[in-house]
Amino acid sequence: MGAGDRRINGHGENGCASMKSDKILLDHGSGGKISHRMTRDMLLPAFNNAILSELNDGAIFELAGVRMAFSTDSYTVDPIFFPGGNIGELAVYGTVNDLAMCGAAPKYLSAALIIEEGFPVEQLETIIAAMGQAAEIAGVTVVTGDTKVVPKGMADKIFINTSGIGVIPDGVDVASHKARPGDRVILSGTLADHGVSVLARREGLSFETSVQSDTAPLNHMVRAMFAAGRGVHVLRDPTRGGLGTALNEIAEASSVGVRIREDRIPVKPAVAGLCELLGYDPLYLANEGKLIAFVAPDDAEAVLQAVRADRFGRDAVVIGEAVAGPPGKVFMDTRIGGTRIVDMLAGEQLPRIC
Repeated sequence: MGAGDRRINGHGENGCASMKSDKILLDHGSGGKISHRMTRDMLLPAFNNAILSELNDGAIFELAGVRMAFSTDSYTVDPIFFPGGNIGELAVYGTVNDLAMCGAAPKYLSAALIIEEGFPVEQLETIIAAMGQAAEIAGVTVVTGDTKVVPKGMADKIFINTSGIGVIPDGVDVASHKARPGDRVILSGTLADHGVSVLARREGLSFETSVQSDTAPLNHMVRAMFAAGRGVHVLRDPTRGGLGTALNEIAEASSVGVRIREDRIPVKPAVAGLCELLGYDPLYLANEGKLIAFVAPDDAEAVLQAVRADRFGRDAVVIGEAVAGPPGKVFMDTRIGGTRIVDMLAGEQLPRIC
């Protein structure tokens, strides 16, 4: 279960579908309110335990005196090849990043492939090669896996599941419920690059400048952040549901308010242009190589500089801070001087984005 696809909060229905429906809808995989209700109403009661109920980016537990993290995710992105990446490296980096958001140094991954009969061998070789290269860049080892082939028409090209395990260093303690009033909110770079990249390829849209997915491993950046300061309280990669949903999840889990500034949120001009043209809000589009960090004010500048020193964090910026209240709410100071409530994503903006 990845970052944007399972957490819950107490927001109202807002006219959206609920688990009272007798059919699963695309909305249930959006990473927004409907996904959260499915977790709350169906999955948690069936698998209820103390580790799962924390609802972090992965399970955090102790084994033989060592704190560890375990995470799993499935990838169904369409198209499987997009500007800046493909489903293979996305699958590796996605699980690496989920482990890193738990504070862990990722170590070992599994890879399971569900392949549709008739899928081109050349494309499969390209995807496998990308996975191997991604694992090398991230510094992890794929140690086990599985392959299934289903009849033509019973899947869509290829789906990939990756699971991973990592070790949490001594002194590292990050979780969704650890944000504190006064924490600075750091965003490691521009929003919505992955979502717009996939959308552009899917719809055959073109730009004067190419928009590339931000697919990238974040574990090396996270290690540098911990070395820069002990005040890192929360880490999150805003995948499905985007920045807006992730901030709501953290605010709810930590019982704090969050206030951000629109003029500080970096969005590339081509990305902003397409979002405006098609009616998408960059706050809710997926990112696959960005993180949010809630950091104590005394450590915020040092941590920010550590993020900017990483090649995937050069556009990092402080976008706001945690406040005492109202708890569980996110507000944005707009460019025109007003204040906007940033709610959790309602419905599905862009299916099969990862």
